[in-house]
Amino acid sequence: MSHYLSDWNPQDNAYWEKKGKYVARRNLLVSIPCLLLAFSVWFIWSAVAVNLNNIGFHFSTENLFTLAAIPGLTGATLRIFYSFCVPIFGGRNWTVFSTVTLLIPAIGIGFAVQDPNTSYETMLLLAALCGFGGGNFSSSMSNISFFYPKSRQGTALGLNAGLGNLGVSVLQFLVPVVIGYSVFGSFFGGNQELVLMDGTKKIVWLQNAAFIWVLPIILCTIAALFFMDNLPTAKSSLSSQLVIFKRKHMYITTWLYIMSFGSFIGYSAAFPLLIKIQFPGINPLKYAFLGPMVGALVRPFGGWISDKFKSGSLITLIDLFIMIISVMGVIYFTSGENKSFIGFFVMFLLLFITTGIANGSVFQMIPVIFSPKESAPVLGFSAAIAAYGAFLIPKSFGASIKYTGSPNFALYCFILYYISCIIITWWYYFRKGAEVKC
Repeated sequence: MSHYLSDWNPQDNAYWEKKGKYVARRNLLVSIPCLLLAFSVWFIWSAVAVNLNNIGFHFSTENLFTLAAIPGLTGATLRIFYSFCVPIFGGRNWTVFSTVTLLIPAIGIGFAVQDPNTSYETMLLLAALCGFGGGNFSSSMSNISFFYPKSRQGTALGLNAGLGNLGVSVLQFLVPVVIGYSVFGSFFGGNQELVLMDGTKKIVWLQNAAFIWVLPIILCTIAALFFMDNLPTAKSSLSSQLVIFKRKHMYITTWLYIMSFGSFIGYSAAFPLLIKIQFPGINPLKYAFLGPMVGALVRPFGGWISDKFKSGSLITLIDLFIMIISVMGVIYFTSGENKSFIGFFVMFLLLFITTGIANGSVFQMIPVIFSPKESAPVLGFSAAIAAYGAFLIPKSFGASIKYTGSPNFALYCFILYYISCIIITWWYYFRKGAEVKC
């Protein structure tokens, strides 16, 4: 089959019904598992770091938070470059390349965690390489945006991003299961002895947390090679894409997407360690996966409801107020005599839900604000900058705990930021007379 669609025109209703929607759906169905695997590899350290010291490593709390945060830093930086790659190299070509590179950190981490003498510097390098997974989001979202008409982009991008984001919770759910069994026999190494908080010991194969992704990555790379398409009609030079940096609303929508995706991905990276530090008697991997899971699952709903009401700004505003209430609840249940894991966990789940809905609503706004040629790089670039949340939020929690003994100072700073997002959304996109009513 040909992988170049020179006649692509999804805005034409007749073309869309006859051919467009089937091609778009096929590309979306391949894109989603590729992106899910990218998120799983990107967040390996959120599940691995909590177990390192229990199998013989000797890293400080700040070291562990840094290992969970570094993939966010490199992933966000790579997203800046990945944002502009689809129109240059083609969506299919870039998806194949970006998916196969996930094998590098997956295989490297699998071998490194088996030796407690592996240096911290080596671990940092492997954490940085997990950024390959983070970079994929921008190119994936940019690519899918070209396949759908504006009226359907909120839902399509919500599905791609939401089910792709699910890779975080899939990882955090599967890791505690697969490390308990000799899934690969002795082929990929022996077992380790894990010492629990109460002093009891169990046998684990921590390398499985990384090796388990190798075969799915290979299969998804093959699927992208044979079932995805390039769109020559979407081609544009780097210079023509860089015009977005002259658009004021590119910076404004990026600020808002930091609020939504930056919060989601940052909380996802920090949540397991935060549970472990605040509630030492709780096994974080029994619960941590639920936060990213609900946040990812509601993301398509955020896009869908914004499409339905034809107002992403309205949904974003409502969501922001609930987000602030959720953070205040987290602060309440981590303070003094009010400290409660159940209360903390419920408030954090609500916080994850609000980040997921805002992810969908903000991404619904971008194609309305910008032309098709500009919205794709804006989607990618805003996602790139927002991904720094995966570095900044864990580091903020680590610093807050180090200097104040509590994560609450960081949480108060997040509230102030969310208030600024309310003001910006209302002024530029919602109020009567707003510059771009959306």
